Amino acid sequence: MKTLKTLIVVLVISLTTTKMTAQNNATPLAREEYITVEKNVKLHVTDLGQTQSIPVVLIHGWPLSDAMYEYQYQFLVDKGFRVIGITLRGFGKSDKPFGAYNYDVYAKDIKVVLDKLDVKGAILGGFSMGGAISIYYVAKYNASRVSKLALFGAAAPVWTKRDDYNYGFTKEDVNSLIELSKNNRPQLLENFGKIFGATETAIPTGIGNWLGTINLEASPYATTQSLIALRDTDLRSELSKINIPTAIFHGTKDVICEFALAEQMHNGIKNSYIVKFEKSGHGLFIEELEKFNNELLSFIKRRN
Repeated sequence: MKTLKTLIVVLVISLTTTKMTAQNNATPLAREEYITVEKNVKLHVTDLGQTQSIPVVLIHGWPLSDAMYEYQYQFLVDKGFRVIGITLRGFGKSDKPFGAYNYDVYAKDIKVVLDKLDVKGAILGGFSMGGAISIYYVAKYNASRVSKLALFGAAAPVWTKRDDYNYGFTKEDVNSLIELSKNNRPQLLENFGKIFGATETAIPTGIGNWLGTINLEASPYATTQSLIALRDTDLRSELSKINIPTAIFHGTKDVICEFALAEQMHNGIKNSYIVKFEKSGHGLFIEELEKFNNELLSFIKRRN
């Protein structure tokens, strides 16, 4: 009888151990690639790395998608971070509904995604228009779920000249871009491609073609409406509301968002610093890829 009881105990322990081992070795559950932010609107989200790791949230520029961060994703995951790329509505693989396309809408969508993923203490990074949207998000939502802000060639605080602000494009320049977006979008994208790097040949042809393919995925309507938002939005009053550590990455040869914008952001955001990319135009995340990734890593690890 004793022998039988002992055998039963051994079998139970063996089965339990086998079950636990199987659970521990099981493939992790797939994460959502599309997140609903409102009725009939889903955003494409790239979510890589261990969920318990420090999260890095990346917002793309106009008219790209989260795919632009391909060479940041792999680098950051290899360094042990969780990285989340959000494609704004109207772009890439996200839904493209008719409606408003402005910083307020984009910021609300980002808030929904971060809430649904229960992200905490993220490093929020934004490129070009995505940088401006990231500033707006941090100011509007008091840095909800965000601990640091990184701005990459950001189209901020204002992308167009004002009577009291002599930086960026003129409104007439942008109006011409808006008309071209409505009448010959491929030409608009080709023109931007020529000035994306420090020189016309600074971006390798293959990389340029890859970025151009991403651009063409954007909704024509969202492309135009976002240009209007870029033309009209003034974030100067938002800068003083940012109270988290901020890194400003900017190409000194940038003609899409001139380097003076970086200085304006630095002057307005306390606890901020500038990293100059001396060899880069607007495409600093490609033109000086190794430096970009290492500087981002340094900022993530930097103590407040």
